[in-house]
Amino acid sequence: MGTPEFAVESLKVLLESGFNVVAVVTSPDKPAGRGQQLSQSAIKTFALEKNIQVLQPANLKDPNFFDQMKAFQADLNVIVAFRMLPEKIWNMPRLGSINLHGSLLPQYRGAAPINWAVINGEKVTGVTTFFLKHEIDTGDILFQKEIPIEVSDDAGSVHDKLMIDGAKLLSKTVDVIWQGQYTEIQQSKLQASELKHAPKIFKEDCKINWNRELISIQNLVRGLSPYPAAWTYFENGAGQQIMCKIYRTKIEEVAHAHLNGTLLSDDKSYLKVAVADGFLFIEDIQISGKKRMPISEFLNGFKEIKKYKAV
Repeated sequence: MGTPEFAVESLKVLLESGFNVVAVVTSPDKPAGRGQQLSQSAIKTFALEKNIQVLQPANLKDPNFFDQMKAFQADLNVIVAFRMLPEKIWNMPRLGSINLHGSLLPQYRGAAPINWAVINGEKVTGVTTFFLKHEIDTGDILFQKEIPIEVSDDAGSVHDKLMIDGAKLLSKTVDVIWQGQYTEIQQSKLQASELKHAPKIFKEDCKINWNRELISIQNLVRGLSPYPAAWTYFENGAGQQIMCKIYRTKIEEVAHAHLNGTLLSDDKSYLKVAVADGFLFIEDIQISGKKRMPISEFLNGFKEIKKYKAV
């Protein structure tokens, strides 16, 4: 059971490991793009290529979906980046249901663990496999693997590392469950003094506050790149605003006398934003209605940038 690209690698590795995947459950096709044509999930595309039956229930509590699942007589449900399941679905297989989560549980329970780990400036994250229970992301842990977060990483690169290592960990987990040779660890035994959470990210969470510390802003950009992307407004003296998404930055920690949000540029190769403890250099940007571009290309087509400020 899964939807995005993150789940595809797990399905691929399970198949390569010789496990019999009787069906894939994913989200219904959705309209996408300017033409609003129906688009299928990444895992549906892959499953159909492998001639695996695909179910796309709109309602996971639909009795017909329950009957379909029961007919498969599956030994185990494997969940990777999917919706919250009703108990009668996750409790159905004789061996239970397991989940792959992109954090070192109990830290970063929730919908966006990769983003929040980078946003919070963590140096380490990881993947966890666990049995499903009533409360989301609280089940007994089977395996974990730590993965470093480098200074050069953003949410996209961390996602890719976790996707690959998580698929291997999941295959190992299914194997030991099948053999009946595993132990479970209650998350309460790993409880830290402070639990950090990973709730769903909304548009307002992505807006840059130029009054924050430089490293905090840098981490926000990293943690939201490439999706959904940190954003800000450039505003001129007449109050006209341009919305910009920012994907890649570098920092310069230095004392200066500029107001927060002041834009400085040579009109050719660099654009930096003043904050209290230094400057944030914008390297990749996208303004409303345009494609993502390097800052030199942006400056080439926008010669009045010094009349604006970041707000």
